[in-house]
Amino acid sequence: MNFVALKMLTGDVAKYLGLIFAIAFSTFLLENQTSIFAGILKRTGSQILDVTDAEIWVMDPKTEYFEQTKALKDTDVTRVGGVDGVQWAVKLFKGGPVVRTLEGRFAGSFCLGLDDATLTGVPHKMLLGSWERLREPDGIVIDKAGYDLLFPGEPLQLDRTLELNDHRATIVGISDASAPFLSWPVIHTRYSQAVNFVGHERTQLSYVLVHPRSGVDAKELCARIETQTGLRARTTDQFKWDCIRYYLKNTGIPVNFGITITIALIVGTVVAGQTFYLFTVENLKQFGALKAVGVTNWRLIGMILLQAFSVGSIGFSLGTGIAAAFFEITLRMPATRGLILMWQTVALTGACIFLVVILASILSLRRVLVLEPAVVFRG
Repeated sequence: MNFVALKMLTGDVAKYLGLIFAIAFSTFLLENQTSIFAGILKRTGSQILDVTDAEIWVMDPKTEYFEQTKALKDTDVTRVGGVDGVQWAVKLFKGGPVVRTLEGRFAGSFCLGLDDATLTGVPHKMLLGSWERLREPDGIVIDKAGYDLLFPGEPLQLDRTLELNDHRATIVGISDASAPFLSWPVIHTRYSQAVNFVGHERTQLSYVLVHPRSGVDAKELCARIETQTGLRARTTDQFKWDCIRYYLKNTGIPVNFGITITIALIVGTVVAGQTFYLFTVENLKQFGALKAVGVTNWRLIGMILLQAFSVGSIGFSLGTGIAAAFFEITLRMPATRGLILMWQTVALTGACIFLVVILASILSLRRVLVLEPAVVFRG
């Protein structure tokens, strides 16, 4: 009977291929858009995750996400460092100076100023050069994507000169820093250098990075810092999720992606479901003939479910393959680097697709189960 079910399924090649490609298209859209959506949201906290030395970020009480900073006082470092349970506390500066090549090409940037003494906060992803060279006068480390943006088509080369707000800077390293939300160069330098690049203000300190003593819980230490200093303290993971929630709440990203994902679900549900239902209705005489020769309802249910899961599996596999190929092609492009096909989206999409298949099967089953065998002898 399974062979008969599959022969019925593939008998009309046009409808068979239509079913498969409708499910494949829906699968591709769902996996593509949900993976890109998750990847873009992850980018909002990419510079936070790049800092692996510290576990706690201390900031102004009103700060909601990484890009929103209000300068702290330099004395806040000492205050935070004096809280019981803190092993060390260091400065971190974040600014956005305009970076310009000698040829006149320019772009905005993310400039991170690391503690002069310890260089705490480097992402540990160096492609060329050394983080220690940041101790040289005017030394900066730029990410590869930023280098390619400023020097398109040119090979990676150290000791090239840039200008940051009319200050001379020398590239002493090229990193593989995580992609930021905006496709701007990511520049690391010493705190004292970063302050000069951006321009002096009364206060400059953006964040205080903290590492707890051994055995001290990071979340408990955050609460202690907030109580004793009046500042806001968040673990790396908490601060990352703060950024994600901010962009979800205050930007059009979830609406735009939500529309595309909804369309993909509608395509999968309406087109694939309706096509499969019509396919079953058009084969009612064949099912009636099988009933007439003694095939039980349970056997017919099994045949329809086999047909449904066959087209569902083939369509889902084809769509997943196309999505995987897309991300493999775009993985190393500057604008889409780091965006991958996430296994969670594959699993969620698979559940949605097979839910659609099951619903279509249930609608089809009802027509078959109430079918009179005598229908085969009519007309």
